[in-house]
Amino acid sequence: MAKILAVDDAVVMRKLVKATLETQGHEVITMEDGLKALGYARKEAVDLVITDQNMPNLKGVTLVKRLRQIPAYGKVPILMLTTESDEAVKQKAKDNGADGWVQKPIVAERLIKGVDRVLSKFGLH
Repeated sequence: MAKILAVDDAVVMRKLVKATLETQGHEVITMEDGLKALGYARKEAVDLVITDQNMPNLKGVTLVKRLRQIPAYGKVPILMLTTESDEAVKQKAKDNGADGWVQKPIVAERLIKGVDRVLSKFGLH
């Protein structure tokens, strides 16, 4: 299964994502903000990144853009997981390298399907 980096400033969301995806056999590493996630990414490779948009220190779209600048993350799938529904923000995320969008509140089944879909698209599932 996949090694997944999940980034969200809300501890409840991190726990929910981790618990949901671990039931599917994935290894889930959680970070509470984009700066910490970026630091981790510079040292460790993962198969998938899931990030919130609205976080302190580094917003999700900026995290996506910076991850894409790390050679090992050039082709790693990235999902945005957020309450944000503004089409302009979605387009900006896509323009900066996001591969998909999962709307909060999290429904476990929808999260699993989104992760499975993107992992399959990238030949990781």
